[in-house]
Amino acid sequence: MKEKINITTKNLASGNCQVKFFVEDEQKPEYGYLLISEPKPVGEIIAEIQHRLENRRAARQNINPLFPVEPSADDYNFYLFSA
Repeated sequence: MKEKINITTKNLASGNCQVKFFVEDEQKPEYGYLLISEPKPVGEIIAEIQHRLENRRAARQNINPLFPVEPSADDYNFYLFSA
C-alpha cells in the first residue's frame, strides 16, 4: 500500500524548485524535502518521492546486523526526517 503524500512547492532564486512533502502514516509519519531542477507535474513528483522512499527503506534493510552503521546517503537532493 502506498502512503498518502502531501506536497508544497517553492521556486528558489537558483531556478530550482524545492518540494516539501509530508508522508501521512499513523505508525511513522515523516516529512522531507526534494530539490528538483525543473517544474514537473504533481504526479511525477509524488512518484519520484515514493521511489526515493522505497530506495531509502531498502538500503536500511540491507544493514549488516554485526556492523549496524547506516550507509551514508549520496542523494543530496532528498532529505527525510521523522515527524
